[in-house]
Amino acid sequence: MTASRGRTHRGRPPRGLSLVEALVALVVLSVGLLGIAALYAESLLSGRTALQRSQAVLLASDLAERIRANRAGGPAYDDAISGAGALNDACRQGGGGCPPEQMASYDKAEWTAAVKTALPNGAGAVAVRGSASRTYTISIRWTEPAIGSQVYTLSIQP
Repeated sequence: MTASRGRTHRGRPPRGLSLVEALVALVVLSVGLLGIAALYAESLLSGRTALQRSQAVLLASDLAERIRANRAGGPAYDDAISGAGALNDACRQGGGGCPPEQMASYDKAEWTAAVKTALPNGAGAVAVRGSASRTYTISIRWTEPAIGSQVYTLSIQP
């Protein structure tokens, strides 16, 4: 009779979890949560990178529109001629008493300041090629903390 009791005791299904099963479940859950945290961090970095690239595109487009609005000042937008530009009070009021070359220098100074403000370690450059049919190449450089140096270039022929 004792032998039959032993068989029924051994044949009974186990109740509850063992400590090993609980630890394995905890490890699997922890790995999954770490993966989600890494994915979240990567999405934040990608979002920041996209925001800064969008800023660079908007800044380059802004200068391109200024160049189109001031075609007579064309060569003065070149860094070799105007450098970073200079602010002029006559140009600040809409450019009524401002010659095209001074307006170009004013536009460059405002734009350069905006690039430095909007982007980390931001710097902008403009190169003008050609005389009859000018090509303007607008380049913006900045530094992404986790990625490194980034460049956006826009070429236009107004």
